[in-house]
Amino acid sequence: MPTILAVDDEALSLNLLAFHLREAGFIPLTASSGAEALAILEQNPVDLIISDLFMPGMDGFELLKQVRERYRDIPIIVITAHGSVEGAVEAMRRGAYDYLKKPSNPEQLQITIQRALDYLHVVRENEQIKGLLRERFTFQSIVTLNPVMKQLLERAAKVASARQTTIAIYGESGTGKEVLARAIHYAGNGLPAGFVAVNCAAIPDHLLESELFGHIRGAFTGADHDREGKFSLARGGTLLLDEIGDMPLTLQAKLLRVLQERMFEKVGSNTAFPADCRVIVTTNRNLTDLVAEGRFREDLFHRVNVFPLFVPPLRERRDDIPLLCEHVLNQLRQHLGKPLPGISRQAMELMVGYHWPGNVRELRNCLERAAILTEGGLIGPSHLGIGMTTASDVPVDSSDDSVTYSITIPADKLSLATLTDRILAITLERCGGNKSKASHQLKIARKAFYRT
Repeated sequence: MPTILAVDDEALSLNLLAFHLREAGFIPLTASSGAEALAILEQNPVDLIISDLFMPGMDGFELLKQVRERYRDIPIIVITAHGSVEGAVEAMRRGAYDYLKKPSNPEQLQITIQRALDYLHVVRENEQIKGLLRERFTFQSIVTLNPVMKQLLERAAKVASARQTTIAIYGESGTGKEVLARAIHYAGNGLPAGFVAVNCAAIPDHLLESELFGHIRGAFTGADHDREGKFSLARGGTLLLDEIGDMPLTLQAKLLRVLQERMFEKVGSNTAFPADCRVIVTTNRNLTDLVAEGRFREDLFHRVNVFPLFVPPLRERRDDIPLLCEHVLNQLRQHLGKPLPGISRQAMELMVGYHWPGNVRELRNCLERAAILTEGGLIGPSHLGIGMTTASDVPVDSSDDSVTYSITIPADKLSLATLTDRILAITLERCGGNKSKASHQLKIARKAFYRT
């Protein structure tokens, strides 16, 4: 049951307000002055404040200021008997949620209170979500032992507090460019607003301008109402322009002007709005090549390339693969509710030797699939679906009972011994770890499996 603090220097009005609150099912607390209200707040949890504006000593404006400094999320409804709409509007400008006139209508009072409490619920829920996101998207959550990655994270941490600096993150698909961008956002001195992302490659050219800057009603066919763009939604926070290399040239010129002047205009409007957000761009393409080909503006390249960060592909940091596997398995244990003891030596060797064209994203998907397939034991090569058939241990052609081995080995590790070890490991996994069965299937001595 919500607790509401009512503040008014007029005893009759205060008692009447407390009566209405009690009748509506709330727990009322009362104070006859701003100072008394602050004392009550120090001793009691309060969900909402209803305060008169004009009181002797500490008036409603000063109380509003004090509450905002000490208790940021408590909604305040101001109430005045003098019909001073100007004063109420000024109070809202200073942070009040809404205002009511005396004498208060019980029905209108309850509606306004409920709206304010709903607002409080959303604010507190958003704070919880932001807290979880800060915990998830931090530099500490990006696990690595690789010296190049460590240096990258150090550079990213240094630029995180430079909110006006445009950052360009380069890397192949699946390397974690957006994860790094979010870590920069949440490390940037607790940016008050959110993280907004737009994929420049996924939106048709004729819609991308409206998506970024918004539009006014009647700006084009189908624009039957005003719409806010991503620059508006990201105000005070971070705007991620994903795959900026696919942005059309006509829009590149407009983006350049926005980044230079820090102002933008909605489609169909001549009114300029501030572009008050950090801009991070990502791409899996070489922008210098696109500039040379005339497909990306050179002046825009220099504008977005202020602070470049290069995320290496997974094949160039194989030393991170065991650590990444354990990190992903920890997440999957919670997500799937399975014990997942770990990964067999043969499976880990297979993962470290694989070239991972889809990078960390592919590794995560591979492990999730394997975690679902395993029956509680170690994840083995047959669970991974890397460099082999993945169906069901798999005679391919029932007419001659043939068995197919599809094996991928990096060129620098190709040898007869490696091929033999892979075939032994795959067969043993298909036979459920039964060395006698596997040796019988391959027509070799059982002792051949003791080194696998």
